[in-house]
Amino acid sequence: MTDIRDGFLSMARVAAGLLREPAVAAAWARPSSLPEFTVGGLAGHLAYQVLAVPGILSTPVPREPVVSLLEHYARVEWVDAALDADINVRIRRSGEQEAAEGPEALASRFDAAVGELTDRLPVEPDRAVRIPFWGPWSLTLDDLLVTRMMELAVHCDDLAAGVGVPTPRFPDGALARVLGLLSALAVRRHGQDAVLRAFSRAERAPAGIAAF
Repeated sequence: MTDIRDGFLSMARVAAGLLREPAVAAAWARPSSLPEFTVGGLAGHLAYQVLAVPGILSTPVPREPVVSLLEHYARVEWVDAALDADINVRIRRSGEQEAAEGPEALASRFDAAVGELTDRLPVEPDRAVRIPFWGPWSLTLDDLLVTRMMELAVHCDDLAAGVGVPTPRFPDGALARVLGLLSALAVRRHGQDAVLRAFSRAERAPAGIAAF
């Protein structure tokens, strides 16, 4: 099994612990750290990053073009979309639907998906896959899992911040993969010099460096 798949599973297990955090259940219906998301809806969106993968693996291999990670993020609708844009409304609605049965049901479904993927991912070829609702393009399976790792890391931080608990610690290798992707996206948006200075020269760093 590749280190990407190990990393994805390790981050999924970290997220599983956060989904069972009592503070998350206690704040389920309250506003989260993200605008227009309840805590439950954000937890549902976090969980979807893993819950969607078994279904993706069960679909036929797509015939459309396979693109790189950076090209994928150049194409997705939600980058730079307004809060009330259709794509963001759909994302929030999907998260709330995932969370509709409550925290225990969501956590149990999530645990079951992690168990299934623990068995499936070691034997899956690195074939083309497609994320539902994105397209018309595909990613390799390992690149898809890197996108899910980034989502898990970012939304674990969002969820933890919204309920007042520490952001969980991620395994070093998995975190390095996420930070590599975010750094590459930031370089594409802001340029090499700006990102290099943000990391190493605070006195020359521009304000507002972000990947998206």
